[in-house]
Amino acid sequence: MTTSSSTRKPPPAATSTAAVLTVSDSAADGTRSDISGPAIIEILKQAKFEILKTQVIADNQTAIRKALIALSAKARLVVTTGGTGISARDVTPEATRAVCKKQIEGIAERMRFEGSKKTPFAALSRGICGIRGKSIILNLPGAPKGAIDSLQSVIGILPHALQLLEGHTEHS
Repeated sequence: MTTSSSTRKPPPAATSTAAVLTVSDSAADGTRSDISGPAIIEILKQAKFEILKTQVIADNQTAIRKALIALSAKARLVVTTGGTGISARDVTPEATRAVCKKQIEGIAERMRFEGSKKTPFAALSRGICGIRGKSIILNLPGAPKGAIDSLQSVIGILPHALQLLEGHTEHS
């Protein structure tokens, strides 16, 4: 027996859990306050994500990889801020790439595209988006404005992406 699309139940909402990882030498050593992390948390809460954990670590590829593995085991969405630029210490994309099975290039492209409408420096962000298990890892710039603008440009598609990872792939 087939069911019409009008009687088909929508898939259950994906578990909306998130973790935020701030990658910054100066925030980790206490010489600068983390402004981007709390701003990201506010946006995630407004989008109905439950924040399970926040963490601040230095720009160290091994430490970033370990944190991403631990956080993605707990949260469906792991958002990083910092370490996406072109300086020698910016290694967040490399750490993310190392722990993800797939990349979602379109999300990073959208963030840079939308950011370029406000500043040409958006092109210098190397942030990526990838999949680890049933979690999404999203790299945002460290600058508060860049982090906020980048997240806002993709926040609307993240719940659907998480549903797809959960196995809800039927098309209406």
